[in-house]
Amino acid sequence: MKQNKEIEKSKPLIILTAGGTGGHVYPADALAEELSKRGYRVELVTDSRGKNNYKGQLGNIPNHAVLAGGLVGKDGLTKIMNLGKTCLGILQSCLLLYRKKPICVVGFGGYASFPCAMASILLGTDLVIHEQNSVMSRTNRFLSKYASLVAQSFPKVKHTPDTAKTLLTGMPVRKSIVEIRNQPRPSINEGKFQILILGGSQGAKIFSYILPTAIQKLDKKIQKQLTIYQQCRKEDEDDLKAIYKNSPAKVIVSPFFNNMPELYQQSHLIISRAGASSISEISVVGIPSILIPLPTAADNHQSGNAQFLKQSGGSIVMEQTDFTADNLSNILEEILNHPERLEKMAESTRSQGITNAAELLANAIEQNIINKK
Repeated sequence: MKQNKEIEKSKPLIILTAGGTGGHVYPADALAEELSKRGYRVELVTDSRGKNNYKGQLGNIPNHAVLAGGLVGKDGLTKIMNLGKTCLGILQSCLLLYRKKPICVVGFGGYASFPCAMASILLGTDLVIHEQNSVMSRTNRFLSKYASLVAQSFPKVKHTPDTAKTLLTGMPVRKSIVEIRNQPRPSINEGKFQILILGGSQGAKIFSYILPTAIQKLDKKIQKQLTIYQQCRKEDEDDLKAIYKNSPAKVIVSPFFNNMPELYQQSHLIISRAGASSISEISVVGIPSILIPLPTAADNHQSGNAQFLKQSGGSIVMEQTDFTADNLSNILEEILNHPERLEKMAESTRSQGITNAAELLANAIEQNIINKK
């Protein structure tokens, strides 16, 4: 038993740091699982909101909370207060890293990850940044100038500093999603058609108005063929169900679906925002999509994400200004009457999927950081 403990202590420690949204948490969780399989000790640094609140591998490893506060979009007083929290969080992170002595820190973004990432720079600990989006965040633009490696989910990420050492690894996707890639896809010519509607981590209010109206503008024969799973905000759930009652389509509305792999596998089309995790999961599975980028996303990064699939031929992109019930209904009617177009879109989407992103990121950490120690 003593010998096993000594072996465990001798394994290098890697600290992951991430904010609270799915786009940051999912890749962190996938990497934590991959690194743990390779025998590394892995711990997580986040803020008080995330500590011990994550599921998956992040819920199985030691969690540490430091102070942090967001600055973007905040008023003057809140910015000052959050800046103070962040400075204290950097100090807390410095003490934690000094005590833990990790071989490297891997940052996945979100303001909760900044204190630990900054502390690694101050202490000279190797920092690896994972940029999920097609446009590098302002925080990562700064951090990447000092990072040992910048892993990226998209080729040609906008605003990447010329001095940054970059590597395309893709976006680590949950294993349960990757596993359905090679499962049989539902036939498009069976008289049944399933649509999955995702509004992002908090749902999208505009989807609750536009989608049901667009569906009801379709011919009744087409509506009868539809099965619709729509994610929505909790406060919109009852109103959305009431609107859909006027349609013969089969509709399931919920703020959260626990069976996402199953829904991905069974759906013929996805209507979604264009967050990095959504784009990566859609491309890994290979599902045609209609994407409506969130117009308020920082640096308009969702539009850049969406263009990645549009350029490959796998997606139809609608800017929110054009996202009307009439426009969407016309697009849906065109797609449903020409299923061969969907098949081509599915092939194009699938060709962009990177299924082993977690492995590629772990390999990069080993080759560029650990093996050079």
